[in-house]
Amino acid sequence: AVAGRTVPTIELATAVVPIYTRHPVAMAQQALTTQSAINGRLTLGIGLSHQRVVETVFGVPFHQPVAAMQEYLAILQPLLHGQSVSFAGKRFKSDAQLSIAAEPPSVVLAALGEHMLTLAGEQTDGTALWMVGPKTLASHVTPVITRAAEAAGRKSPRIMVGLPICVTADVQAARARAARNFAVYGQLPSYRAMLDREGAGGPEDVALIGSESDIERRLDELEHAGGNEFNASVFGSPDEQRRTFEFLQSRVGHVRHAAV
Repeated sequence: AVAGRTVPTIELATAVVPIYTRHPVAMAQQALTTQSAINGRLTLGIGLSHQRVVETVFGVPFHQPVAAMQEYLAILQPLLHGQSVSFAGKRFKSDAQLSIAAEPPSVVLAALGEHMLTLAGEQTDGTALWMVGPKTLASHVTPVITRAAEAAGRKSPRIMVGLPICVTADVQAARARAARNFAVYGQLPSYRAMLDREGAGGPEDVALIGSESDIERRLDELEHAGGNEFNASVFGSPDEQRRTFEFLQSRVGHVRHAAV
């Protein structure tokens, strides 16, 4: 709320909030309250998280996750659009209506597999990705979610590509740092599947690392593969981070959305 009121020209997004930590009614309450506070500039990104996290940290069974997300959206989306909801599923139930005066936020779904991408295209405004390279984006993500959106009569989906990025003169050192900093993402099954599709050994192979011109070319590849928004996870030394932010700032005028 503070950031939204202080900088009235930026869009704010969650990328992403795990659904198992919040009932859909509570999520809708929070999202609409935030919308009201920042005058309608929220993108609500939600996702399943991972079996290891959900079952170990939250103690909740990670069973039939796609079905759980379908039930979640069946409650969340009507409430965000000012409608009452009466729904009883296997995991989520609710009879509710909210009275928060706010425009419904854009909703995007963290989706990597075919079923989740299809659900994102059919019922939300798009997807928020992580650890997806241009090959996988072009051959898997973009066609699946676009077909689903078209079949449902929805507009072209938002495809938010999230990747580590470092503008640097020392590529080898930055790759080694990326391999250390983002190692866990090469071990989680959903991200590992995307890296395997890309033919990548680890996160350092899809991270954007190099000079400004190198990364400019990589961003163009992502755009041509269907990505229309970029979520930058900036890493590196303080000097490299400063240089990266300066580069990203120079790119903002050339893209529809950019997030850091």
